Amino acid sequence: MLFVLWFIIAFSIVSAGYGYAGWRLITPAHLPAPWNLIAWIVLALLLLLPVLAMSVQFNRLDFPLKKGLEWGAYISLGFFSMVITLVVMRDFAWLLVIGAQKLIALLSGMAEGAPHAGGAADPHRRELLVQWMNLGLIAAAGGLTTYGIYGARRRPAIIEVSVPVRDLPGSLQGFRIVQITDIHAGLTVARPFVETVVEMANAQMGDIVAFTGDLVDGTVDQLREHVAPMRNLQGRYGRYFITGNHEYYSGALPWVEEAKRLGFDVLLNEHRVIRQGGGTIVLAGVTDTSAGGFIPAHRSDPHKAIAGAPKADVKILLAHQPRSLYESSKAGFDVQISGHTHGGQFFPWNLLATIGQPCIKGLHKFADTWIYVSKGTGYWGPPVRLGARSEITVITLVREAGVTHA
Repeated sequence: MLFVLWFIIAFSIVSAGYGYAGWRLITPAHLPAPWNLIAWIVLALLLLLPVLAMSVQFNRLDFPLKKGLEWGAYISLGFFSMVITLVVMRDFAWLLVIGAQKLIALLSGMAEGAPHAGGAADPHRRELLVQWMNLGLIAAAGGLTTYGIYGARRRPAIIEVSVPVRDLPGSLQGFRIVQITDIHAGLTVARPFVETVVEMANAQMGDIVAFTGDLVDGTVDQLREHVAPMRNLQGRYGRYFITGNHEYYSGALPWVEEAKRLGFDVLLNEHRVIRQGGGTIVLAGVTDTSAGGFIPAHRSDPHKAIAGAPKADVKILLAHQPRSLYESSKAGFDVQISGHTHGGQFFPWNLLATIGQPCIKGLHKFADTWIYVSKGTGYWGPPVRLGARSEITVITLVREAGVTHA
């Protein structure tokens, strides 16, 4: 029910955006019949294309052109996101200019409705200017989308982050946690990308590997072979997995079992104890904050995750969504490691990513708890990233005086 409500709201917003773009781009073009109608029909079909791709995925349909449909749907969605954004920015700038002109006229004592200096603008020239500007916006959107596709499909960056811990014992100084998150295998992310991620992660020689949710968009039967390389991940003290919201869209219980078959230790509101030398780490993991709406027994609970844990030098929580921070801080965790937001992925999607989240990327401090939010290792939806490069994160525990971060 929650997913259906989210879909209705999202589709309504996107439909309004497409409609506005059509009004500001197709209408001023004054296309002759029947081309004007055809242009609107094409725009409507492009709006429905991502919905069709999602429906095919949800209903587990398979046919020869499925991959082509998915790529076309999500590239077009990314492209029109750019188009809508540029049109809105252009129109907002025009409103500011017009408002400034009216204010200047008012302050100059010009009578309302009096002609502006220089006479009225030539309507034909103005119309031609608008049409050329619209073509320029479309070309700019195409260029940004192309560069964004490159940004999404390139190898993730390796981000080194040092997290300071008070009274960290020498035996835990330099403890390395390799974080992978939000791969979103399925749709336009396939096995070759997963193989690259595993190879890069293993090269970091982590003490542990932490996967913080959203491995897939699809069922185990559809994607088992695509995520199979994850079994080759290497961590000195193990590999740990928590669920993200997309695991629940895709069937959380089968994916939990598949994660175990891939060699992960799955943390469902529970913890493990890691000892190195004389130092002790309590590593806990919670289910996604939306989990209780799908499986009541999976309701996310940081307090339950650490219940019965022994005294430790460091208490770390793996939580898919940054918003878990409010409860994890109350539960006494020193560090929370999260993903989910993709660092915003690209504008204006980054504005949506901020809703309900304390932060969408980087290292932050809340009360006595540090939180690191990854920009994600893969991407979701449009294969586009602008200003938010995907990452594999190496989080190193250091004494409190030594904080540095990328």
